[in-house]
Amino acid sequence: MNSETKHSRLEPELMPRRDVLGMASLWAAGSAFMFALFGIARLPKAAVLASPSKKFRVTLPETLPASGAFVPPGRNVSISRDSEGVHAVSLVCTHLGCIVNTSSDGFECPCHGSRFDRNGAVTRGPAPQPLPWLKVTGSGNEVVVDEGATVPSGTKV
Repeated sequence: MNSETKHSRLEPELMPRRDVLGMASLWAAGSAFMFALFGIARLPKAAVLASPSKKFRVTLPETLPASGAFVPPGRNVSISRDSEGVHAVSLVCTHLGCIVNTSSDGFECPCHGSRFDRNGAVTRGPAPQPLPWLKVTGSGNEVVVDEGATVPSGTKV
């Protein structure tokens, strides 16, 4: 017998350990590259929801009564006009942040029953503070309301 062992042609050759490690590193690099491409493909899509601007322009209706309130569509603001001028009151309840509804005598919170008069002052709790007045600029029927800026109660334009 020979000292050499004969291998069958049908048996695969054994791969050296160096080649196995090289192939494993090649697969790892390729996988990392594919995950990076997936991340880059998602990058152009913004993950932030668009929100409306805090400042917005409003044209008040000509038929708005002196003691009536106008709520612009999609906004949480009540705009009123009287002989002294125009003012805006936030409709976000100072108790837990619910949106208050307008009523014949002012505002009322549907969540916990707080009531406010036409100027936003608390007439029945549990709201701890009056509704904040918002900064209004402009004149006539065209005004600009800034939801991000509060002014002292009674400030009218």
